[in-house]
Amino acid sequence: MANVAIIGAQWGDEGKGKVVDWLASRADIVVRFQGGHNAGHTLVVGNQTYKLSLLPSGVVRGKLGIIGNGVVLDPDALLSEIAKVTAQGLSVTPDNLRIAENTPLILPLHPALDKAREAARGGDKIGTTGRGIGPAYEDKVGRRSIRLCDLAEPETLSKKLDELLLHHNSLLRGLGAPEFAKDELMEKLLGWAPKLLPFMEAVWERLDTARAEGKRVLFEGAQAVMLDVDHGTFPYVTSSNTVAGNAAAGSGIGPHAIGNVLGIAKAYTTRVGSGPFPTELFDDTGKLLGERGHEFGTVTGRPRRCGWFDACLVRQAVKVGGVQGLVLTKLDVLDGLPELKICTGYEINGERFRRLPSAMAAQAAAKPVYETIEGWSGSTRGARSWAELPAQAIKYVRRIEELVEAPVTLLSTSPERDDTITVSDPFAG
Repeated sequence: MANVAIIGAQWGDEGKGKVVDWLASRADIVVRFQGGHNAGHTLVVGNQTYKLSLLPSGVVRGKLGIIGNGVVLDPDALLSEIAKVTAQGLSVTPDNLRIAENTPLILPLHPALDKAREAARGGDKIGTTGRGIGPAYEDKVGRRSIRLCDLAEPETLSKKLDELLLHHNSLLRGLGAPEFAKDELMEKLLGWAPKLLPFMEAVWERLDTARAEGKRVLFEGAQAVMLDVDHGTFPYVTSSNTVAGNAAAGSGIGPHAIGNVLGIAKAYTTRVGSGPFPTELFDDTGKLLGERGHEFGTVTGRPRRCGWFDACLVRQAVKVGGVQGLVLTKLDVLDGLPELKICTGYEINGERFRRLPSAMAAQAAAKPVYETIEGWSGSTRGARSWAELPAQAIKYVRRIEELVEAPVTLLSTSPERDDTITVSDPFAG
């Protein structure tokens, strides 16, 4: 049986939580391989709603969760999340959660720098969550990171803090923000050590053993392809690689072990924060999509921008993200609309494109080229087979498949876990 990697095929918030939960129930291990607590998955299980930011979704289903080295980890955020789900009746211990020993940590100085920079940008804000994700990844690339394994070596920790503060206090001083004292940070780090070190291990060894034993591994992506630091709408992106190829580097396995790659996309398009959005709607239809779809960020609570399905964008995500099958969510939000539009390309300064160029000015100038499709009057909500869908809804899904050049593997018709139409088994390889 194959492993499965699941990633977002738009700008995030595509409904990954429900789908990951459905897949996690059939996996043995669930691995988070990138991002930080700027990402959020909402899982509805019975009468309980779990809002996860760092914990792999498998913990809700009693499966082993792994936080890989590709994640930047805020210890306070993790410990707070563990306490929250524990209060909801879950058990999170070193028996069902492991963290890679080489995972970089987010310290209090990271969000401080993040917020100070955004404030300095004024009207040119990127729209970060202010949680220190970007600065933590910068330290990783700059070889300054304090990693989980460092908590076991106080002398190493002290030396690395000196280098880290030399860098960050200079930046904070230049931005007119308060600086950090070494003693306070050292005390905090040493306080984290006994709470976090029991979760630490060389997770690449565990994953290699799992591969040899034929266990099913689900690689859980955060954010989405169009927020990838290389392939997204730069600079309005996250600070990590969100494509499926990073599942290997971000967890410590070979690329051959990633398995089947699923990309999740809504039946329309949303985006949180700043940046280009060619199909964004500013009219009553856009407002209706937001209200029906309950479009507010899981982590930030920010309202999402809404627009028509952008097949050009998703096709691009399919190609660069390595997507083999599409998971289409929130089809029911479109119920009753008399007509629907699908973006099939862009017009930029008089020229037609079937891709979104990388240049900022070109992205900002992109005007959608639409194809109009008749809507449907019946309900798709709760459908669990193709036979339960209105004919026009099936036509809409089939047209999306043609345009994005990937088959729909799963179709979600409500937030309920079992309201899913399965076209093929992702774990079957």
